Parts: sequence; C-alpha cells; structure tokens
Amino acid sequence: MGQSVQRRHRSAEVAWVVVLTLAVVGIALGTQPLQSTRTNFFNAGTQPLSLNVPLIDPQQCSFCHGGYDDANEPSYKWTHSLMAQSGRDPVFYAALAIAEQDASYVGEACLRCHTPTTWMNGRVKFENDPMEPEFGKHLPLSGSDQLGVSCSICHRMVDPVYQPGVSPAPDAAILAGLTTGVPLNPHNAGFVLDPEDRRRGPYDLDADWQAAGLGPFPGFHDWLQSPFHQSSRMCATCHEVSTPHFRWDPQDARYALIGPNEQPAADKYQQFPEQRTFSEWGTSLFAVGPVNLNGRFGNRMSVSSCQDCHMPKATGQGCAIEPPTRTDLPRHEFAGANSWVLRAINFLYPSTQTGMNPQGVDEAIARNVAMLQAASDLELNVSGSTLTARIVNFSGHKLPTGYTEGRRMWVNVKFKDAAGQVIAERGAYDFATATLTESDTKVYEAKLGPDAQLAAQIGVPAQATFRLAISNKIYKDNRIPPMGFNNAAANAVQAGHVPPGQYADGQYWDDTPFAIPAGARTATVRVYHQTTSREYIEFLRDNNTDPNPLTNEGQIAYNLWNQFGKSEPVLMDEQSIAINCRCDWNASGLIDVPDIFAFLNDWFAGNADFDGNGSSTVSDIFDFLNCWFAGCP
Repeated sequence: MGQSVQRRHRSAEVAWVVVLTLAVVGIALGTQPLQSTRTNFFNAGTQPLSLNVPLIDPQQCSFCHGGYDDANEPSYKWTHSLMAQSGRDPVFYAALAIAEQDASYVGEACLRCHTPTTWMNGRVKFENDPMEPEFGKHLPLSGSDQLGVSCSICHRMVDPVYQPGVSPAPDAAILAGLTTGVPLNPHNAGFVLDPEDRRRGPYDLDADWQAAGLGPFPGFHDWLQSPFHQSSRMCATCHEVSTPHFRWDPQDARYALIGPNEQPAADKYQQFPEQRTFSEWGTSLFAVGPVNLNGRFGNRMSVSSCQDCHMPKATGQGCAIEPPTRTDLPRHEFAGANSWVLRAINFLYPSTQTGMNPQGVDEAIARNVAMLQAASDLELNVSGSTLTARIVNFSGHKLPTGYTEGRRMWVNVKFKDAAGQVIAERGAYDFATATLTESDTKVYEAKLGPDAQLAAQIGVPAQATFRLAISNKIYKDNRIPPMGFNNAAANAVQAGHVPPGQYADGQYWDDTPFAIPAGARTATVRVYHQTTSREYIEFLRDNNTDPNPLTNEGQIAYNLWNQFGKSEPVLMDEQSIAINCRCDWNASGLIDVPDIFAFLNDWFAGNADFDGNGSSTVSDIFDFLNCWFAGCP
C-alpha cells in the first residue's frame, strides 16, 4: 500500500518555504533532529553491486526445494515466516518512517537487514536533496524489492572468521579481497557474501550422492560445504542490532552522537545496543554446549545453537530430486514470538507476491505460539500471606528478547473466594481495549530513550520513548536471563540489566510476590506475551507525519493491528493453586490458638503484613484477629 505510492511532487515554492523556515530557527537544512549521513551507518563486509553473479530470486530455488513436502521442504515454511516477509512488515515500515523523521539515512541500517537482497542490488535509495522535506528518507519499495531475507542471502554467506581446514577453501581469498574490511563481531547485516553463485550448507553433497549409489552430486548448481551454517554466529549477522550513529564515550560514560562524516565504531560493542539476542546466547550455558531440555523445542533432546531451536530437525529430503532421506534435515521454520503480523501481511499483499496462503499463515503463527509456550515454565508457592509466581526461562536468551519496542511479558493473577468468584486481580488486561493495568504486577520489557545531554541537544524529554533513532540510553531492562547467566559476562557484551544487579549469577528465573487478599481460597496465575502493545501502535499512528491516511505508514499499521485482534496476548503459562485460610498462620490446617502466637511472633519481627498494605502495622493485628474469631470467613 503505502510503500508502493510514489512521493508527491513538491513545488519550488514549498522548497523555499522550508529553507526560509529552517533559516529562521537557525538549524541546518533538513527536518530531522539528527542530521546524520549515510557514512554514519556504514558497515564492513560485502557492499552493494559488488557480486560477480547476482543473487537469485527465491522462486527459482523453489523449483527444486519446494512443492513436494510442505511439512519438511525448505521453501514452504520459509515462505510463511517473517524471515521471508521481513520486507513487507507494516509495523517495521511505520517504525522506519518515524526513525527517518528523527535521523537522516537511518534506514540504511534498517533496510540492510529487512531487505538485504534489495540493498545488495543497489536499489535502496534515498531522497538526497537537502531542499526536500523528506531529505534522507528511503524511496518507497514495491514488488520484488520488498523481498525479505532470501535463500541466496543466507546460502551465499561466508564465515567472516576463516578457519583453515574447516572453512571452504575459497573463503580465504574472498575475505582477503574485501576492500571495506571484514566485519568485526557481525551485526546490522554486516555480512560477507560469496561473489560467485556457490550455494553453501552443512552437507557434503558428493558424499551423500555417492552413499546413495548414484555417484557424485550431478552439479545442478555449484556448492560448498559450510559448517558456518550450523553456527549461531551466522544468526548474529542480523539478530544483533545497534544504532551505529552513537558511540560509547568512556570519559562521559555515555553513548555520544558521532560526527556527520564519521564512520561508526568498528566494534559493535562500542555502538548503542538495540538488540543483543546473540550476545545473550553467547554468555549463556547453551553456548558452552548442548543443554538437555527433553525435547522442549523439537525432536532434539539437547539443544545448543540458535538453529537447534528455531530450525528443528526432521526426517525428509531437502530437495525434490535429492536421493538421500536425511534424519537431521533442518526445517526452515524460523519460529519466533510474533503472533499477528503475518496475517496482516497476508491481507495487505497478494499471494502472487508473498507466496503465502491462509493455512500456511495459521500454521506459522501456531508454531510461534508453541515456541513462546515452550520458552518458560511457571511455578507457584504460597507462604503466609504471600503468593509467589516464579517464571523459569528455558530459552537461550533473555525472555523476552529481540526488538524492544512494544514487546512485553507480564504476570496476571486472579484471586478467587470459596465460591470461585474473583475477588481481586493483578495485571488485568482488557482484551477489548488492549489496555494493561501495569501498576500492580511485573512487566518484563526493555525501554530506551535519549539521555539528558542528547535530549537537551535536540529539544525532547529525557525519558523512555519509542523513538529508536534518538535513543542512546537504556532506562529499563528487567527481562529474565538464560541459563548460565553471569553479570560480568553479560555486562561485557551489553547484555546486562537496568538497573544492574536484578539477577544473581546463575539465576535464570524471576519471582514476583503478590499479597493475598482476605477471603482468597485459590489463585490462578497466567503469564502473557504481547508482540505489539497498544501504547506502541498508537505511538506509530500518532507520530507519522504523512497527512494522507492512505499512505501514512503508522495509520496503516494501526488499522491492521486493530483488524487482526489488537495483537492479542499469547498465554505462555497458566497454573492454579489452593490458598489455605490466612488465619491458619502456621499452616497446620487448623484455626487454633497457636496461629495467634505464630502471627504475633512474625508481627514483632516485621513480617506480618496481613492486610497487604506493604508494612506490618497495628491494623494487621486487628484484621488477623477478626479473621481468626470468624473462623476464616
């Protein structure tokens, strides 16, 4: 829709008005608060229009790798994933539009991950006339240019760390021939691609065909065996995201804006961290070796790499004409946490463009829901007047992880009386209005925004915001760490918490206490995950400057969000627990005199907050005795 509409013609009079207005307020030409340049978003590695053989369209791959087994073939499940559709995501385009309102050319970093084939083909272009009100914003993409992460991008990717005897032999020359340097700690789609069309994967095709008694691989295309394609380091290429126009300044202990003609720091750990999913994994127990999770994420009892969970193994053929039936065939599912955007894309674009169908979309979202539900367990405990909900993280990274804006988890508790009626609720969510009551529960999320110095420089509040391009400070990050968590190691790779010290070394769970109200006999606790909060989608709607609702990316995203269930939260875990009478203070099962003495001992120790107001006061004694004499009403 909005991506396919060309920019409106602007008259010379409008341009002069813009120039005069900017001159009056004394700022540089352009409307963005940050007058960044394309140089600020440079990344090492393979650059556009540098390949000897162009990347091929995924449809060509599907002729052999699709159309024969929807359950296991690479093409079908990839097509119905956000990997394939990342260049059509309406929420992404709404966020990108605001980012480009805030910082010129920031789309260079965004589109390189979401539409890497288009970027490599040199078709990501920008309005580069400072007289234009939309100076530094990308020109609209349409048709095949909205292709996401294609087969060729991944299967021509070269390991940037050459390992003699392990890496394919041609890689040494490819890496040595990079005039812009080898990416250090890959992120932001800082990839290296084979300039020739040599398709890489984990298998030795010659050996496989010979084992089937058919001689060497007949050479339908050039190929190279690549261990890199089973490595989590490959996933870091796009699942580590930085805003490179900010660099760590050790003197001021902050991320400072770099100069307009300055390239970013070569090391991503000197840039501002927007996502550190790979680094979270890299400091976890999973990076050390396989962790036995009893098949929680597929048919592998133990998992280690990203691929082990997000590309579960199957028995089948990777190609329609390939003779071996593999028992370790990676399904190209790429399940994640997005619960609704695929439906919006399927509605927004024709199937001739996306390749998707409604059944495939439903199946893909079901896999995402299953992934979320496998990611955690819920454990409940009642002690005295407190119910504690423990969430245990079984994923290989923080929970939740990835894109921070609008993504969250929370705990919902419903306390019920002896008749089963709800008498109190914490973390209530109104499904009709998509409104969460946050004040009485815990919400797991990360919040970013400009620090005081940057805020003063560009005239905005120094607080958490959804404006990613002008965020250089983490205001909150209480997301649950993975197994093997260590504070020092996580902090060293920008994967710690804010405020620091929320989790002890080795902790991969979190406890949330809730005061039990009088009369409660049971509690039902639910853990929810939401892809896109109401606050975030309304921000996108209200802060896109395009006045035409038919081309306003924020309005388009909001309409789709509203149409497809308002990003209905996914129920990850649910447990219920019985609550003994609160007057049975010693948990003996009886309401008797020893309960009074047990309560008074705790009260004098400051541990008898009977009424749940946060402190032990005289009123707690009276409330307890009223309950005791009434026989626990």
